[in-house]
Amino acid sequence: MGCSISIGRLKMIQRSSVSRLNPIDFKYRLNCRFSRHFMTVRFLPRALPLPVLPSLLRSSLRMSTISPESTFQLKVNPITGETEWIVIDAARDEESTSLLAATSYLDMLNDSSRNEAFHQAIRKTITRPCRVLDIGAGTGLLSMMAAEAMAESGGDEGIVYACESYLPMGKLMRKVLQANRLKTKVKLFHKRSDELRVGSDLPCPADVVVSEILDSELLGEGLIPSLQHAYDMLLVKHPKSVPYRATIYGQLVESEFLHKLHDLPTSEIIARNGMRLAPEGLESFIRVNPKQYAMRCDALSDELKLLSEPFKVFDFELWHRPESHRESNINIKATASGTVHAVISWWVLQLDDEGSIFYSTAPLWVGSHKVSNEERSITDKKVWCDHWRQCVWFTHGTGIPLSNEEEITFQSSHDEISISYCFENDTRASSFSNSECRMAETKLILSPERIGIYGDSIWRSAILKALGNQIRKKSAPVCVIADDSIFLTLAAAQLSEGSHIISMLPGLRGLGSRYLDAVSHLNGISRDRIRVIGNKAASLTSDDLSGRKIDLLLAEPFYCGSEAMLPWQALRFWREKNVLNSFLSEDALIVPSKGILKCCAMSLPDLWNSRRSLGKIEGFDHSIVNDVLGACGDLSPGKESPCLPYSIWQCGETEWLSDPFPITEFNFSGCMQPCSWKVKVKFNRQGVCHGFVLWMDWVLDDENSIAISSGPDNRLWKQGVKLLNKPVQVNAGQTFSDALEACFDPSNGEILVRCSL
Repeated sequence: MGCSISIGRLKMIQRSSVSRLNPIDFKYRLNCRFSRHFMTVRFLPRALPLPVLPSLLRSSLRMSTISPESTFQLKVNPITGETEWIVIDAARDEESTSLLAATSYLDMLNDSSRNEAFHQAIRKTITRPCRVLDIGAGTGLLSMMAAEAMAESGGDEGIVYACESYLPMGKLMRKVLQANRLKTKVKLFHKRSDELRVGSDLPCPADVVVSEILDSELLGEGLIPSLQHAYDMLLVKHPKSVPYRATIYGQLVESEFLHKLHDLPTSEIIARNGMRLAPEGLESFIRVNPKQYAMRCDALSDELKLLSEPFKVFDFELWHRPESHRESNINIKATASGTVHAVISWWVLQLDDEGSIFYSTAPLWVGSHKVSNEERSITDKKVWCDHWRQCVWFTHGTGIPLSNEEEITFQSSHDEISISYCFENDTRASSFSNSECRMAETKLILSPERIGIYGDSIWRSAILKALGNQIRKKSAPVCVIADDSIFLTLAAAQLSEGSHIISMLPGLRGLGSRYLDAVSHLNGISRDRIRVIGNKAASLTSDDLSGRKIDLLLAEPFYCGSEAMLPWQALRFWREKNVLNSFLSEDALIVPSKGILKCCAMSLPDLWNSRRSLGKIEGFDHSIVNDVLGACGDLSPGKESPCLPYSIWQCGETEWLSDPFPITEFNFSGCMQPCSWKVKVKFNRQGVCHGFVLWMDWVLDDENSIAISSGPDNRLWKQGVKLLNKPVQVNAGQTFSDALEACFDPSNGEILVRCSL
């Protein structure tokens, strides 16, 4: 954040109206919240005087131009690695479009099952004019439903108080309210709900609270603290609530894929190549964060082994003040023999007090999970959506062996924003929460995908083969690792005993250095052969090299924090290489030697429908949001949907309609320059084309014989997806000239893609 705080220590509270932050972590009071992809910080003038703003903000912004109601948006330039703060205020619309298009608001609004369920429940709950509080209002859909319900009941006395603290979305909501002629029926506050006060903002407490501040885990957007404050300060003694109840269910599963996403020690034993990032005795020094991970588990259904029936984890009675912390002992009987690698969980909302209207995030193999014989679930009509997934909690180490009909007891617990599980002899959850700061200083916490990559035997073999071929060409070489690759750091030192290793580790910094202190000697490497700079390439000096030149410049390329970015944004390595040009020897070797931007045409009906342009949602016009939210289909002239990062294997129904084809090559021996291309597309299969998927292949050697692909066949990388404005029926053998047009801007690492099918 630039405030002496690690972003990794913050739980993402994405659309919450409340974010409770430990005062020990923050010297000054900040209002910090998250959109679904972007962090924003809003400074309260009375709590944080301008003279004591962090130095990052003072240097990045002209304080004289900042309104007290401004929102500061943290943006990262993926090519330079630099962060900057931009100001979002009522007078600036240009930034809002790019920010909101990358969120999942559009996907949520296209979830017709969600919309229908909330609409039915609000109509059933609000039967007379009253005062309604909408927490985390978004585009105002629930607020408009509440206003309509009061109008249908007769009388003009009712009013909706809507809270939307994310300013770009609040600005958009005002336009939606105006388009639906409900601006006078809904009073919008650009505040979190815990900033509202009865007597100043609200003339009197509200009778009904509606909210949809839910994430895949249920609690991660601040549902509990938001409702606690509302029940304490903003609502009448016995208010009505939509939703009424939420129930979390879980199921024990065996899955080799999920196992590989967290158990690096076992993967390294299987790989048998001598490299140990998690050596015996230090297995916990590199790990995933002990938390739940959102994942579309239907994509794994064919390779999952279910080891139990679904079981109830927690009930949350949302019609009264929820509790902050609870624990529960769960005792269940195994339905099959196997090894428990994970707990898969989901939730079911009961939206009305009678228990007749439900919404479920259950995986398809569960079906319409029945809470009671009287339940009428609408999940049979549920459409594919990406904004709510199932959650995965990894069990410790190699997993927990179970025999059929064996009983197992474990503990579930929740705090205000998360749910965790603790099995016998597994103290990860409690130790992490009780000593989080200390652990963050000694443990290397990586994403499950990165752990999976580091344990992948094919990936390891390719890296080690290419590095071995190159490093043998030099005697006692100076090797600089330009990115955050701890694997390359150890591999280069291990493959050449005379090599001198300088590792930049710009994202890991001191954490990476302490990790290397712990594991180097267990890989047969003297730690004094590795020097960690802990900064970007521009910080390297001749003194760091002891007056020598760089013989090998290496990268995976991988930069911490870039996992959710578009695949070509790892071209940051190219810029780092150019920054170091003056330090390179005349015959310096570069690994990777080049990057190839590749593409294929695909049928993506689920993803396209989840991002299609909006018309009326439950009778409320939302067409005004399409351009801003980056919809596909029926856009304004000249508008196209943005290219966004997705894991294709998580995108529902998919089908390849063309062979992969290269768009261009980036030769890392040259300099970064603006460039553009036009590409023809030949289809090899009949079907409906919804868009193009783009990715990078990284060529590791000069002979072009070793390459690593981040394409759709690999589930450990994200791809870029460019959706068409309208789906196109294509035939096998059909060719479109100049179907794709792309251009690369080296200043910001963006590749803009346009389609002309």
